Amino acid sequence: MKVLYAIQGTGNGHVSRAREIIPLLQRRCETDILISGCQADLDVPFPVKYRLEGLSFIFGKKGGIDYRKTYKKANVRRLIGEIRELPVTDYDFVINDFEPVSAWACYRKKIPCISLSHQSSLLDKNTPRPVHKDPIGSFLLKNYAPSSYYLGFHFSRYSNQIYTPVIRKEIREGVRSDKGHYVVYLPAYDEKALIKVLRKISDVDWHIFSKHTQVAVEVNNIQVKPVSEQAFLDSLLSCKGVLCGAGFETPAEALYLGKKLMVVPMPDQYEQQYNAAALKTMGVPVIRKVRMSQTEKIAEWVGSDFKIEITYPDVTDRIINRIFEMYVEGELPKGKWKEKFRMRPENK
Repeated sequence: MKVLYAIQGTGNGHVSRAREIIPLLQRRCETDILISGCQADLDVPFPVKYRLEGLSFIFGKKGGIDYRKTYKKANVRRLIGEIRELPVTDYDFVINDFEPVSAWACYRKKIPCISLSHQSSLLDKNTPRPVHKDPIGSFLLKNYAPSSYYLGFHFSRYSNQIYTPVIRKEIREGVRSDKGHYVVYLPAYDEKALIKVLRKISDVDWHIFSKHTQVAVEVNNIQVKPVSEQAFLDSLLSCKGVLCGAGFETPAEALYLGKKLMVVPMPDQYEQQYNAAALKTMGVPVIRKVRMSQTEKIAEWVGSDFKIEITYPDVTDRIINRIFEMYVEGELPKGKWKEKFRMRPENK
């Protein structure tokens, strides 16, 4: 059996999850790896057969996506060429983590494409939804990487097609402590904007990890560091709390470690609005932006002892087993997609 595992390279979460999933796939079948997009700070320590440009969203410095840079980076003609040329017919099926090239190539060739991603869980009817609807964001979630079947990851098991997060081995096996500092990971913000607000809360130490700097600097009680996998891991394991975007992997890791958590969803990224809605139902404080008017709320969170007790068991191997069992038993669609842009719900 031969499988293509396709990974979205925008952001560290997809790559972090892939590093846990790839060895499990390689035990079961011949596995080729595809990565498209950019912006991830982590590497995949396995041979990658296809490295494609794909379609990436570029983070800005004011809390959102820089659509101007995203548009300049995009090349629709190249993207269409990548979709047409990708040989998905060489594979029995494709496992896709929100990766558009392989997803659309599978759609064109009617090859089974199993979405195994956090984004696919957001389309489940049982998933918490944001109050304000975003038609464009909803369209992108449904159509960016269409699939013929899905299994998703979320903060809770909202349905039997949704599993709890894949927590990387370094977090599960890491030594936890509390040295009193707070980790800040907001890649869509410039560190100067963060310092301006966080220096007002001077009774704690802040560790800001920034994609916009190459040199570590210290300003009073604030340390600004370039994004480094080991430095971030060490700081996360030993912190008291985490102030981060409403992505998926970093909040999930903070919850797993029992750290205090506050999230800041990107205003123009609908996925993060979904995540913020789910986290809010769990009791996690959510603020719209990091700015001077939010200083009091951040200070209240720092002064609070509230944190969530949650357990995320390691079920990744079970999920991969389920996919292969469904393929062997003929439960995955072979050669025919139900409808364009529609994910097939499970009957079990």
